[in-house]
This record gives sequence, structure tokens and C-alpha cells, in this order.
Amino acid sequence: MPKIERALLSVSDKTGLVPFAKTLAEAGVEIISTGGTAKVLREQGIPVIELGNYTGFPEMLDGRVKTLHPKVHGGLLYIRSNETHRAAVQQHGIEPIDLVVVNLYPFEQTVAKSNVSLHEAIENIDIGGPSMLRSAAKNHESVTVVVDPADYDEVANQIKAVGDTTLALRQSLAAKVFARTSAYDNAIAAHLQKAFAPPRSAPSNDLPLELIIRAPKAQALRYGENPHQRAALYGGFNDFFRQLHGKELSYNNILDLTAAAALISEFAGESPTLAILKHTNPCGVGQGSTLQEAWGKAFATDRQAPFGGIIAVNRPLDLACAEAISEIFSEVIVALEFQPDALELLQKKKNLRLVRMLTNCVQEEPWDVRSVGAESFLLQERDKRIIRGEELKIVTKRQPNEAELRAMLFGWRVVKHVKSNAIVYSGSDRTLGIGAGQMSRVDSSRIAVWKSGEAKLTLKGSVVCSDAFFPFPDGLIAAAEAGATGAIQPGGSVRDGEVIAAADERGIAMAFTGVRHFRH
Repeated sequence: MPKIERALLSVSDKTGLVPFAKTLAEAGVEIISTGGTAKVLREQGIPVIELGNYTGFPEMLDGRVKTLHPKVHGGLLYIRSNETHRAAVQQHGIEPIDLVVVNLYPFEQTVAKSNVSLHEAIENIDIGGPSMLRSAAKNHESVTVVVDPADYDEVANQIKAVGDTTLALRQSLAAKVFARTSAYDNAIAAHLQKAFAPPRSAPSNDLPLELIIRAPKAQALRYGENPHQRAALYGGFNDFFRQLHGKELSYNNILDLTAAAALISEFAGESPTLAILKHTNPCGVGQGSTLQEAWGKAFATDRQAPFGGIIAVNRPLDLACAEAISEIFSEVIVALEFQPDALELLQKKKNLRLVRMLTNCVQEEPWDVRSVGAESFLLQERDKRIIRGEELKIVTKRQPNEAELRAMLFGWRVVKHVKSNAIVYSGSDRTLGIGAGQMSRVDSSRIAVWKSGEAKLTLKGSVVCSDAFFPFPDGLIAAAEAGATGAIQPGGSVRDGEVIAAADERGIAMAFTGVRHFRH
């Protein structure tokens, strides 16, 4: 079995570098290195050959040209069993390089900084690093390539044991290299597409010509929506959420808690507000002088569905609310923070997942992406439209009173997060009945009325909120018969006149928003 005789080390991230290099030196491996990496190794007494001395060509152009040399890429790429290749490298004095250890300039970290300049971003685009990695990975039958410090130990152990690495390990490392360089190039392309985009007058024109999706694996999941489906979590989820307690998050938990976070973000900075969701749909939302009071209103909307649901609050969770919540079984609680005594109480429930929302993921991420099969994706702006009171167009003879206006604005923020067709009956600080995801808007309204009846809540004086226009007067009439005295909807139906007339007949105050909130 051939042994690794020569290695080239050039890393930005020095994590684990010194002990790994010591292992190579102890195994008799000749180490070639560049700039800062060589300096670190020399300071630790590890023998190292400067790359410029090895190639006979100095680094130049502020380090932009140092590894782009035939003695580097020829030593990596030549096929050891190919007689023509062997003759060529021998003729030109090219020695084999058996191991390459490279991690790239920190482009992603650089552009993540606020107010990063274009010059700084471009200077952090690595050219030589990806080139060496790809050369080594292409010739993985003979060359070991390491792009991740997490792989140092396995490589070092195999070299200590037999002087070389197995083909299986080299194959795995090569695949990892191409995944990394692909993600790196995608990050560069995404940043430069945005930086070089000409100013546009219409927001729709800002959509990229090419959708680049890059998301490292964050964690494996036990399974997907159902146990027979494999699943994993990718991307920066853990930058926004931190699990403090409980069982590992499941695929469905993650869908639900992100939906809960999006809903509760509608009430950021307002009075204590609590939302209960199930299967990404709100079961109830309440607002009060305390979170405990908000919980009572939200739970009263539907006393059955919340079992096994997701709870989200818009402020640190206190002990009084935690005690109330702990009376039922919940899957996940999402909060900006947990007060110590509340956390201590809830941690007594072994399986209850407690998740802290570190930052507002809705505001941070402007796009929604969906896979639609056939390697196709839909991209749209996230629905962050907020309607304020002064934007409402009152289309009926009767103007809403103050309580009805508050109920309209409260319920409108909730219906935005209910699957279409969506109907929400609301008061000024609570939901009273929710109907979601029906093929007919009238059916959604009937379900909402039925749910309120099951909860023994009255809809008298409530406001009905519809995520899209009433296509016929029947939905509005049904709401009036249920006790609603106000309505809020986008408007825009060819039968708006008939719906307005039906509202006027029944003394209902109705507002048009001009904005639809379909959620499929």
C-alpha cells in the first residue's frame, strides 16, 4: 500500500491544525504550506516548506497568486498509474502531492456582517483554495483531501495506523469537497447578484434570474411528516431558535413552531398576547393585561384542539402563565425568553419542548420557497403586509364603532395565518371561532360558528374576518345570522355590491382592506 509522503496545508480556520500537522510530521510526511498557516506551524516547531520555495515561484499580487502553479496542480491531478502522466511530471520535475488540507476564505462570514463593503466581499473570494480542493477531489483515487477540520481525527488515525487512507474515506471526503465548493460558489453568486442588480422600479423585478439554494445540514430528524419518510433539517434554523428543554424537535414540530413564531410576531411589542396552533393553524389567540389572561382567552376559543398543540407568546413567559399552560399537554412552547421559575416548572415535563425565539425570523427572511416536485421551486415574497386602521375602506352605511374596529384589526392579523379558505370570528382582544382550509368559504364560516358553540362562546357583537372576498352574499348573511355586527374582507368581487347591500340590510359595518391573504 502506498503511503502519504507529501501534504499541502493552507487553511483560514486554524482549528485543530497544529495537532493534525504534528501527526503528519511524526508519520514522516513532508509538509508544504502557505503564509499564515506556515507561520503557525513554524511557531510550533513543525517542519514546513514554504510553498514559494517548493514551486520556485514567489507569492505575488498580494497573495492572489500563490497556489496556481503546475507543481501544485500537476502534483495533485496526475494519474499515478498512467505512464504518459508519469513521464510528463518526471520531465517537468513535478512531485506527487498526496494530501491536501484547505478550508476557504471566510466569504459567508464576511458578507454576513452589517454594512460589508463590496471590496471586502470580493477580497474574501477564494480562488486558489477551491481550485486545489477540486483538483485533489477529482483525483481522489490517489489523493486525500480535507476541507473540514471535523475530519482531521479520522484522517490522522488512518495515517498513524497504515500511513495512508482508505479509498472509502477518500471518496467520502471528495464528495464533501464538491458539496462545500458548490455551496461556496452559490454564496458568492447570491451576494453578487444582489450587489450588482440594477435598481428596479417594480419589486417583482427583483426576483433573481436563477434561484440559488444553499443550506448546510443542521440536524438529522427521526422521520418526516410520517414515520416512513426520511427527513433532516437544513439551513440557519438554529440562528433563530434555541431549544432549551424536551425531546428532540420533529419535522412537524418545526413546521408548527415556525408558523407559531410568524403569527405571534404580528403582535410584537403589544400587550401580552398568546397564540395556540395545531397543524400550523391557529386554534385560538388572546390578548390581555397578563399572559395568563391572554392564555385564558386563547384557550377558551377551542378547548379540544390545543391538546398536543404549539403555544407561542410575545414576551418572556412568566410563572403564572406557565402554571396555567402546564395543566394541558402541549408539544412545544415558543417564547422570547422564559423566566427562571417558569422554566423550572415547565422542565418538570420531560417531553415538553421549550424553544426560545432568538430573533424575528419573519423579518429576517424576505422570501418563501416551496418545492413543487420535478426539481422545481416556487419563490415569493413573504406576506408581511400589515393593514392599519387608517387604510381601511368602510363600504357600508354604518361605520364600525371603536370595539368593532379593534376587533377587525385584531382578527385580520390572525386570519392571515389561517389556511384558506379562512374565516375568523373575533372580538377586540380574542378569537371566538376559527374555520380553516375548507373548499367553500361558507363551510369555513359554519365550522367557525360550530366551534364557538362547542366552546360556549357567543358571537353576538363579533367581527367576521375573511382572508379573501366573499364571492356571494351568503357568507356574509351566515355571519350576520351567527351574531356578527362587523366584517372585514379584501373586497374585489364582481358581486361586492350585493355583499355590501346584504351588510347594509342587516346593519353590519364592513371594511375592505384591498389586500388578500391566501395561505395554501
